[in-house]
Amino acid sequence: MYGWHLKLLRVNLTTQKVTREDVDPKIARDYLGGRGWAIHYLYKEMDPMTDPLTPENVMIFATGPLTATPAPTGNRYMVVTKSPLTGALAHSNSGGEFPTWMKRTGFDMFIFEGRSSEPVYLFVNENQIEFRSAAHVWGKDTHETTDILLAETSAEARVACIGPAGEKLALIAGIINDKHRAAARSGVGAVMGSKNLKAVVVMGNKNPPLYNPEEMKNISVDTSKNVGADVKKGSNMRIYGTSYVPQVTNTLGIFPTRNFQQGTFEHTDKIDGVALKEQYLIRHTACYRCPLACGRLTEVPDGDYKGKGEGPEYETISAFGGACGVSNLAALIKANYMCNELGMDTIGAGMTIAAAMEMYEKGYIPEEAIGMPLKFGDHDAMIEMVRKMAYREGFGDELAMGSYRLAEKYGHPEIAVTTRKQEFPGYDPRGAQGMGLLYATSNKGASHMEGDVAYEEVFGTPIKEDPFSIEGKPELVNHFQNSFALIDSAGLCVFVALRYVFSKDRMIFPLRLSEMMAYTTGEGYTAEEVLKAGERVYNLERMFVLKAGSTVDTLPPRMLNEPLPDGPAKGMVSQLDKMLPEYYKIRGWDEKGYPTKEKLEELGLPS
Repeated sequence: MYGWHLKLLRVNLTTQKVTREDVDPKIARDYLGGRGWAIHYLYKEMDPMTDPLTPENVMIFATGPLTATPAPTGNRYMVVTKSPLTGALAHSNSGGEFPTWMKRTGFDMFIFEGRSSEPVYLFVNENQIEFRSAAHVWGKDTHETTDILLAETSAEARVACIGPAGEKLALIAGIINDKHRAAARSGVGAVMGSKNLKAVVVMGNKNPPLYNPEEMKNISVDTSKNVGADVKKGSNMRIYGTSYVPQVTNTLGIFPTRNFQQGTFEHTDKIDGVALKEQYLIRHTACYRCPLACGRLTEVPDGDYKGKGEGPEYETISAFGGACGVSNLAALIKANYMCNELGMDTIGAGMTIAAAMEMYEKGYIPEEAIGMPLKFGDHDAMIEMVRKMAYREGFGDELAMGSYRLAEKYGHPEIAVTTRKQEFPGYDPRGAQGMGLLYATSNKGASHMEGDVAYEEVFGTPIKEDPFSIEGKPELVNHFQNSFALIDSAGLCVFVALRYVFSKDRMIFPLRLSEMMAYTTGEGYTAEEVLKAGERVYNLERMFVLKAGSTVDTLPPRMLNEPLPDGPAKGMVSQLDKMLPEYYKIRGWDEKGYPTKEKLEELGLPS
């Protein structure tokens, strides 16, 4: 076979033993790689009821068959484990350069088991595999850690590591690679911290051969040209990255404001992409082999928030800006830098602080519990909460558990805007009905990256759907969820995969991807087969989530019962109850949301 190494590295942190294992070619083909391979192994090898922060939890790093190939954005990896935030499934995705370097070690996947008795990092350089002490970098931020470990291994290596938030087991901790890229959501950094694994350092020159390198090159060049043509047109994505999105969502009335109490923010123009470009942008940045370059190198040259780094992108602006009522762009940038350096999910951190702000203003959390006033718009207080959260100092210890547990502790769980205890991204589903159904049925809790129907509801890519309508949304969500599972398993980034390969014919995207898969692996995939693989992955994840005890697909009370008070979506609530039964039927699930025996048999899945 081609495209895959068909090799995994099993790492027992308790015994510091590593074993090399072959991957069954049938499993490789049926689950593609990345997210698919990872859920197959996780479901097979671990009880879904396992405590996420115990040694029994399994953590998997997995690349896809298109990772480290000429495919545009073929440079992603997945971190899959049981989530300490949701108690269900975590699958977080990241780019940068680490994924390609990981695959060049000669392994498609690393499986981490157990817990080291002392802080360690793993160095993998093809057949040179070493556990090394991480005592000297324990407590250091991700930037310092990366620099130190590259100095003592090789400048040609790449590093994925946790910061203080992961070490302190903050439930919103992420894993940072290449200093500025994050597998951020669902607490994967806390799982890594619970294993006393500070970092993974990779390098190598082993790339599996391609089945048809000439055709793979041709299709990759063609796809890149499509992206290049869009760039030359001066697309918002190229000029501003995702920081242009606040104006779009604010205009539609779905920009989360003051913890989702409103859908429009009066100071959006102070924190959007135009303001970022005019005041703080240095240049565009890109992940390895990405023709889009949606990243932004930025610098705040002076003042209290002086610093240099990457970002912020839309979700960070939404969480720390609109949701916290903050209009100070320098403070937003500082919060973003801090999350990258301390190793935290910007969505989880910002939205948790926003929930705390609402509870403080309503008198549900006394000032003495926080140690200072915490009002919407107070950017200094917001920055202090970010620091405290990462180090679990004082009130930060409560913030580090996420908004659901915080709100529950103070007797007002309705204030937390979460699904499966995970904070919402930056699209208010009362004015984007498909997004509400997506959040409710997402296997990993609220996440736009599980099937972002905002592409059509908000951006009109490739088809403009009415965001206020529920018509056709169950089928749309089903298709996007399967497609995103496919993309994550293949090892691509959704920005290129959907924006530039998708068309009004929704089979064009899986057709193009199936061709890439066939030229890479030699397996002769069809469009129908790769989509079926995405559906297989999504259903197996669903079985894991159900067996973990997360059995209710719903939205928080605010989304169901409190109409939006302002903007174009004024008066609207989510109509989840009208969409969910049809969604279950399309999925081949029963009325409680369990995959039927017939559906499992159709997909070749265990019950």
